[in-house]
This record gives sequence, structure tokens and C-alpha cells, in this order.
Amino acid sequence: GFHLESEESSSLLQTAVSVLQSSYLDSTSQDGFQYSQAILVENHVFLSELKAFAQAKEAAGYSQEELEETFAFLLFDNEEEAKEVCQTGLRVNSSSISILGDPAKGVYISKYADCLHPRPWYHGKSGYIVICKLIKGKVKVVSENYTTSYTCPSPGYDCHVAVSRSNILSKASHCQAFEQSQYYVYEVSDGSTAERPRQICPYIVI
Repeated sequence: GFHLESEESSSLLQTAVSVLQSSYLDSTSQDGFQYSQAILVENHVFLSELKAFAQAKEAAGYSQEELEETFAFLLFDNEEEAKEVCQTGLRVNSSSISILGDPAKGVYISKYADCLHPRPWYHGKSGYIVICKLIKGKVKVVSENYTTSYTCPSPGYDCHVAVSRSNILSKASHCQAFEQSQYYVYEVSDGSTAERPRQICPYIVI
């Protein structure tokens, strides 16, 4: 029935909003965003691949912490782009950032729900956020590389993050905060890079 759907979508919206709010970098963001509509993405291929990834890594001796599902975020200006990622997945060569690793060999996804773009949001701007489930796996901290000889995926790891700075917000520009709070996620097997790392699974569009 219609009533049930609207009830489900409102609880989905609540779920989505609580995920977003628990992933803010800046506490003042709590009042700054309004979310209107949430769509559950149910892509069984991605879900089963996420599971397969977890099982393979568990067999390889990963800890529970490394296999834990967490959330990460992508921002799109329009609904078509957001939906496309939900259908085709997050693929390599989709990022303009390159400081944590070669964009042709992995994908970038935001750690914080309020730091999704190199430029700050302006009043009245809207967009579509894709909340993804992410299994970080083995994470390697790398220093930012602003050269054109990109950092390659690290053998034995699944994800790069920037060296963490305690005062990332106070001193850094918004663009730096954005770049430094990305996950660079990749999946390498037999020396070749997956087009779409299995450990990222689109979950909700909001």
C-alpha cells in the first residue's frame, strides 16, 4: 500500500540522515543541510560482490575491524549522474583528484558527508549524495603526492588515506580538507586493476 511505502521511505530518509550526520567533519554542519528524499539502491550484483570481497579477505586473514562496513559519500549535481553510479558502480578514471593514488587505478570517495566537493556549498545549492557502503580492508596512510608521477596502489592493501592532521579544518582550505579526507580505494589482482573495486557498494541516494 501507499502508506507503507511512504512510511518506509521516511524511515529510509531517517536512516540516511543519521548516517550523514554521524559523518560530518564540522559540527556546525548539523544545521546547514536539508535532505528531502531518499531512494534505496538495491543492486544485487554489487551487494553480492561486496560480500564476496569480504569473504575473500576474511579467508586471507583480515581482521573483523578491516572487514567492517562503513559509509562513504559521493556528490553529484544531477540525478542522472547519481543514478548512473548506482547502476554501473564507481569506476576508475572518474576522479579529478590524484594526490593519494593514480585515478586510473582506483577510485576516490569522501569520508565526510559535509566535505564532498573542492568548493564549499553556497546557500541554496542542491545536489544528490550517493551514500555507499565501504569495506576499507587494509588501509595504508600515504603522504600527498602533487606530482604527475602518481602513487600506485600498494600491494597487500585496499585503500589509501592521507596522513591525518588533527587541525584539518581550522587551517586547511576547503579544497585541501576535501582532498585530504578522501579514501582512495582500489582492487588489484594478479597485477591488474579492477575497473570497479568490489568493496564499494552504492546504498542510498539522497
